[in-house]
Amino acid sequence: MLLIAFGTRPEWIKIKPVVEAIEGKIPYKLLFTGQHSSLVDEVAREFTHITLEIEDICDMRLDSIVASILKQIPSGMYGATHVMVQGDTTTVFAVALAAFHRQIPVIHLEAGLRTWDNKQPYPEEFNRQAVSGMADIHLCPTKFAMKNLTNEGKHHNSEIYVVGNTALDNLVDQPVNEEIHILCTLHRRENHEQIRKWFKAIDLLAEEYPEFKWVLPIHPNPNVLKYKDVLKHVEVVDPLPHHYLLKILKSSRLVITDSGGIQEEAAFFKKPCIVCRNKTERQEGIGEFSWLCKRPRELTDIFHMLKDYNIDESLSCPYGDGNAAEKILEILKGVIK
Repeated sequence: MLLIAFGTRPEWIKIKPVVEAIEGKIPYKLLFTGQHSSLVDEVAREFTHITLEIEDICDMRLDSIVASILKQIPSGMYGATHVMVQGDTTTVFAVALAAFHRQIPVIHLEAGLRTWDNKQPYPEEFNRQAVSGMADIHLCPTKFAMKNLTNEGKHHNSEIYVVGNTALDNLVDQPVNEEIHILCTLHRRENHEQIRKWFKAIDLLAEEYPEFKWVLPIHPNPNVLKYKDVLKHVEVVDPLPHHYLLKILKSSRLVITDSGGIQEEAAFFKKPCIVCRNKTERQEGIGEFSWLCKRPRELTDIFHMLKDYNIDESLSCPYGDGNAAEKILEILKGVIK
């Protein structure tokens, strides 16, 4: 039996296509760790799942996530013969560690992404590298990610496959719309000290280009939320359901973000993407689909360069073709009986 763990909304978006593909074909259980507690009702409407709760065990939130998960997972790990984790969150690290301690094989979805800097993004880069050391099966989104793992020597004692990114399975056959929006999202910890400067740079562009509808779904982290009033010319909205976020993305001229998932989705829809980070683990699209903007003061020049840019229609999305879940199903059929 396959235990599939997730704790955050981005994880669920990428896990769901796998669950739908294996339904009735592979025995499984879902484990929701409670990292994003708002997911409980949404998942419960469609799928039966085991739910944990993140307790305030420690002074630090990240410590509490790890401690809560390890405290609540039983020794038999719900009868699992294999455990699947997705991505790079603290949930992923904690659940993989619990499986490793029980000598249950770990399957890592979205394996092999790297910036080679444990502080960017923090703590995600450490989490994904640590999980790679525990995983028995690595499901990589790209050949580039696979190469990272083979260079680390992971191919000597584990299996590595290239399957594409499951987030793109949600986007197949969705048409793009008239380009009237500029979608902006910023939330990463390494940007918190500069959020006010990022917001100011975005607002100045929104004032300069009122012909676009500038939209920023505000992240609930207090370090982000406290600067929302800087955005005078941008529509600041509450966090959006994924399908509505995609609607805005599909009607965007370009995207300004520090999100990994949105980099992939923008590439699939051929929307130029300005990545507000010093480093990205999604390097395959740099220079053709996405462009790094390392400092707020650089944003204006990069936006001017890209505002009329069109991605070559002949280029394939570097992060997958939208059929990752079916490829994963075929791999799992040979592993889980």
